[in-house]
Amino acid sequence: MFHVKHMPGNIEGVSRETRERLTAYVDLLLRWQRTINLISPRDIDQVWTRHIADSLQLAPLIPPGTARAIDLGSGAGLPGLVLAIATGLRFDLVESDQRKAAFLREAARITGAAATVHATRIEAAMIAPAPLVTARALAPLTVLLGWAVNFLAPDGICLFPKGRGAEDELTDAAAQWQMQVQRTPSRTDPSATILRISEISPARHTP
Repeated sequence: MFHVKHMPGNIEGVSRETRERLTAYVDLLLRWQRTINLISPRDIDQVWTRHIADSLQLAPLIPPGTARAIDLGSGAGLPGLVLAIATGLRFDLVESDQRKAAFLREAARITGAAATVHATRIEAAMIAPAPLVTARALAPLTVLLGWAVNFLAPDGICLFPKGRGAEDELTDAAAQWQMQVQRTPSRTDPSATILRISEISPARHTP
């Protein structure tokens, strides 16, 4: 039996209805966690802060008027499904693991989230480009950018939460990609940063 604290009261900008839907999502996640490894077992007691609040902090960074978004490597729905629940934004969730994709479909159903699940590899996903691409704890930045450019609409942005190695990843990525980067300190992890990346294009190498 999992013993998890209720949603902390310091999560800002969340309505009562959204809290109820997020609670339903967490309850389902913990039930499925008994048979599918959706999150790290060590994070179970901190699921609200470690995963839900961490995902929700991306919401204020979404540009006004964004019509839809694509979440790559959605896993347990972090951050894509959580953002779909909290913002009402329509998300395409890409997840190759069939069991996790089944969880995402059920979670979208019970929460009423505007989410479509694509149970396929990112490289094989056939999705129209969107003005927002998200991914969390998925791959190094150089790899993420290589995927994101195929899904990002013109003038779109990427929101990628990154840990303490964010600057090293940016340095590595600069060898292959040109981009505009804005950094927002994480409110849930002092060592983490949210990268807002736009104007992505392959780097021009001078002979």
